[in-house]
Amino acid sequence: MTAQDHDLGAAAPGQGATEEPAADPVPHGRSADRTRTPVADGDDGVEDALALVGTRPGSSHRNHGAPAPGQGTPAGRHHGMPWEEARALASRAGRAGVLRTRRDPLPASLGRVLATPLIALVDLPSFDTSAMDGWAVAGPGPWTVASAGSGILAGHGGAETLVDGTAVRIATGARIPPGATAVIRSERARADRTGRVHALGRVMHGQDIRPRGQECRSGDQLLPAGTLVTPAALGLAAAAGCDELLTVVRPKVEVLVLGDELLTEGLPHDGLIRDALGPMIGPWLRALGAEVTGTRRFGDDADALRRAVTESDADLVITTGGTAAGPVDHVHPMLDKVGAELLVDGVAVRPGHPMLMAGLAGGGHLVGLPGNPLAAVSGLLTLAEPLLRQRSGQATPAPYRASLRDEVHGHPQDTRLVPVVHRGDQVVPLHYSGPAMLRGIAAAHGLAVVPPGGGRPGDELEILDLPWPPSSEGCFT
Repeated sequence: MTAQDHDLGAAAPGQGATEEPAADPVPHGRSADRTRTPVADGDDGVEDALALVGTRPGSSHRNHGAPAPGQGTPAGRHHGMPWEEARALASRAGRAGVLRTRRDPLPASLGRVLATPLIALVDLPSFDTSAMDGWAVAGPGPWTVASAGSGILAGHGGAETLVDGTAVRIATGARIPPGATAVIRSERARADRTGRVHALGRVMHGQDIRPRGQECRSGDQLLPAGTLVTPAALGLAAAAGCDELLTVVRPKVEVLVLGDELLTEGLPHDGLIRDALGPMIGPWLRALGAEVTGTRRFGDDADALRRAVTESDADLVITTGGTAAGPVDHVHPMLDKVGAELLVDGVAVRPGHPMLMAGLAGGGHLVGLPGNPLAAVSGLLTLAEPLLRQRSGQATPAPYRASLRDEVHGHPQDTRLVPVVHRGDQVVPLHYSGPAMLRGIAAAHGLAVVPPGGGRPGDELEILDLPWPPSSEGCFT
């Protein structure tokens, strides 16, 4: 069958596709700004090193990046859109587009999101069935065996009516014969020398019988629009009589990794270092519900970057590095040349404050991630994740908070995202939380949203989950 594509209007907020819908061990190689040199392990630069030891309010801080459109930047202070506002803007940008839908056989729908609710086409179960291997009995016992042989098997047609005082062997999943009042499990019954069946214990009316419609009735909504199609959802759809599902097409994303200094294999040498973002970003985006069309690598070539962006047919282009104002940071000039609308130009979050988001011609978007690995993760969670959730029709999960076990330092003005692990009903911040580090996030269960000024033991902080099951124990150092 040929798959059919459809368009859906923009999803309402929180709905699916329709209204029903040490040293830094793993550097990426591109600091957020090549003109800056971090002076404290795990910090974003001089100003963050001061922040972590308690800089007084009003102390001087360097500016980072250009001011937001139409705004100046007061001398001695950095700028950036508030983190919550940037997340909300990215979500709105994702909702603004028209969702593409596609009707496919069940296996092809795995990993996508339901565009319409899953409706049962039959009762489940569609007839009274036996929950166990044993004896179907009618009335009080003991019971005379009504027929010899293997009895009633699953998948076979209707059986003769049982009259009171009779029994017949029955298999799990087999249709209950008319007149049966209960099923006795094989291990709870015995046959005497005359062939009569006796129950080993009390028999309750209806025991071990799954009545028709116990799970659902035909026409019931089983799953709402916006639900991720998991293997279990496929099984439910099949059981409910569905052969196809209408799902939201995954948004196409292309990843452009920028930098002359990056190696794709081997050990760092002669000023060249390994690219840590190329192997990470694509799988991360797939876990967020995107179809990654490719990961391409470019040197510090402004013209090549411009051609790659203007020729891409992706719904979202992700760039890594080059988002600040260094001599080979080409993302801002490129966006200006192609007439992009700069929607987010810096976010008041650490790490990752030079991230950006722009609207491209044709309705697509570009998210520019800083080049440091944890800073790039911050950009993914701040801008790419909320945009892709909406573009793929996913419902936005309700935020949740957890109590902080240990103190965590904060920035004087900005939000911080800190890798944490769950310990009971508390979260514990991990030590390797610098912008160029991946060791902490690789062991983390999520990231804590730390407000300006930091958090103390017992404070409840918002937690951003990672798009995969948590690792076992995590890492504390």
